[in-house]
Amino acid sequence: MHLLGYEVDFHWPQRRPRVCGAQSCAAMIGELREGPLHRELKAMLAGPDDEFEVRVDGYVIDLVRADGELVEVQTGGFSPLRAKLDALLDRHRMRIVHPIPARRRIVRVDEHVEVLSERPSPKKPGAALIFEGLVSFPTLLSHPNLVIEVLLCREDHIRKPAPVRGRRYLRDPGERRLTEILERIELKGPADAAALIPAFEQPFTTKELAKAMRVPLPLAQKTAACLRALEVFEPTGMRGRAPLYTRV
Repeated sequence: MHLLGYEVDFHWPQRRPRVCGAQSCAAMIGELREGPLHRELKAMLAGPDDEFEVRVDGYVIDLVRADGELVEVQTGGFSPLRAKLDALLDRHRMRIVHPIPARRRIVRVDEHVEVLSERPSPKKPGAALIFEGLVSFPTLLSHPNLVIEVLLCREDHIRKPAPVRGRRYLRDPGERRLTEILERIELKGPADAAALIPAFEQPFTTKELAKAMRVPLPLAQKTAACLRALEVFEPTGMRGRAPLYTRV
């Protein structure tokens, strides 16, 4: 859905990418693939001498900073980054920027982009949602060249007047539009990931972890898998049929 004329109250100056010569084709291809949220974040993150959509060692990078840091804006899952990280991380400093919709407004629009309705979403995820992506390669957070930056955002989720019926279920993907950055959190190693988990009684099951984190059980299970791989959690037996963990 192309949202012509939809206005967002940005809280930072807009910058356009500086694209040079042979890089222009790569930039055009990258811009065609990206959604509004991806574009808005790149504009917000860019410095005066940074470059967009630069080819580095055979891979197109979202943003290359003047100091050489490679920045990838990842609005979805992390698994598509696996090959790129494997190829580049040993030779380059890299940063993954991941937005989380901590506050979201659902906006229904018609074909003329006129607002039909708006309401706040009841879901208010926190920074711990990063474990959804990190579970794809948790041990890479121990790499000295990698930083994961979590952006807790206020977003508008623009949707059509009604969900579209797919083969098995209703689809309502819409478009994510950034309105404000509420908080920025950097994860530079296992200790930073561990800091996202509140203190509570040990040992614990993933069900108890979910209750302490106030998240659904599947996210707690992914969190436990990540922190076990990072040697923050260690298994300590069973309680009935449920594995027990302690925090190192």
